[in-house]
Amino acid sequence: MTSSLVGDVMTTEVVTAEPWTPFKEIAARLAQHRISAVPVVDAGRRVLGIITEADLLLKQAHPDPKADVALIWTRRRRRERAKAAASVAGKLMTAPPVTVAPTATVTDAARRMHTAGVKRLPVVDETGRLVGIVSRADLLKVFTRPDEAIRSQIISEVIVGDFMMDPSRLFIEVDDGVVLLQGKAERGSLIPYLVRAVHHVEGVVRVEDQLSFEVDDYDPAIAFPWMGP
Repeated sequence: MTSSLVGDVMTTEVVTAEPWTPFKEIAARLAQHRISAVPVVDAGRRVLGIITEADLLLKQAHPDPKADVALIWTRRRRRERAKAAASVAGKLMTAPPVTVAPTATVTDAARRMHTAGVKRLPVVDETGRLVGIVSRADLLKVFTRPDEAIRSQIISEVIVGDFMMDPSRLFIEVDDGVVLLQGKAERGSLIPYLVRAVHHVEGVVRVEDQLSFEVDDYDPAIAFPWMGP
């Protein structure tokens, strides 16, 4: 089953900063381009780190860099205080950055984003060179697919392609990404796998399984007839 790749949805024109870019220039770039983060790159456009609006706002949270640091502060708070005192990108950035390859699937990128707790990922090639950036909004584009396109893919790639079933046995309806499956499968054991495969079609929000079956091959007497009573 085909899946959208990060390279299909990423933004290729990326606003960046260099390690020596001043604090005010970074803030100006964010405001000018209406973005919330910039990757920090070296002379070869290899990604060194990333700076977000949250990093810059630490300057307001810790306005006095000479104030005493409480002994009970956590390592994270001490790191935030150090960023607040920084004046150039190399000291402000979060490093190493969480990145993704353009050949990764949108699903893989979403998992990586969720695990790392970030809102965007620099996209890098095999040498670490920046080729784009992908945001949560980019990954959500798969849910804008037309219902008919989703239905067509379910029939051609899942029903016929993966399960080699006659699509006339089933009734498939897609409404706002919600898939209704009705009809009769040949064997009961196929249904969980079929429903799972439909869930994985891009743009599917939910699957309503109303399928029945002709043969209950979960019955040991059918699945293992040689065992007998």
